[in-house]
This record gives sequence, C-alpha cells and structure tokens, in this order.
Amino acid sequence: MGPGASSAGHSGVDAVFAALSDPTRREVMAALAREPSLTASRLAGELPVTRQAVAKHLAALDRAGLVRASRAGRETHYELTPAPLGDAMEWMTAVGARWDSSLARLAARARE
Repeated sequence: MGPGASSAGHSGVDAVFAALSDPTRREVMAALAREPSLTASRLAGELPVTRQAVAKHLAALDRAGLVRASRAGRETHYELTPAPLGDAMEWMTAVGARWDSSLARLAARARE
C-alpha cells in the first residue's frame, strides 16, 4: 500500500491529520506550544471560542495522541505530546522524497 493509502499502519498519522484539519485545534496546539501546561479555561481565554468548545477540541487532540491531560487538584492541565507529530512528519518526508525523485526524473527527461 502506498503512502497515500490508508491502512492500520497509518491510523495514527490519519488521526493526527484529521485532528489538525480544524483551525481551532491548530490554535490550541500553538497556544500549548507557547505555554506548555494550560487548563481548558485558560485556553478558552486565549481563543475566540467557549470553554466547552475548547474541551471538545482538546478531546479530539487527545484521541489523536497530540495532547496529554494531567490532574492537579481540581484542574486538568493539558500539554503537547510530540511523538504523533514526529510520525506525521516522517510520513510527509517519505512522501516528499518520492515526489522529489519523480520530479527529478521528469526534469531530466524534459532536458533530453
């Protein structure tokens, strides 16, 4: 199966891309990259969405393995987990390398 096809081996990468397809989730990820441990309430204060919406986005990011929740008293703090992003980057690198190779062959043929 090629890199564009979905399979059990790509399910984690598929989940990452699905989670990151939403612009609000990308904003949540950016906020957590700036400040590593935030509550849903703090995130909602930084974003133009409600705390309930942030909680739903955090749940989607958690299902994709992109964030980790930890309890501290009555609060739940969220932080990024980098491994799934690394897997997605490896997938993009592999696909990009195939395209680079194909485009190089095409350019060589065009010069002939």
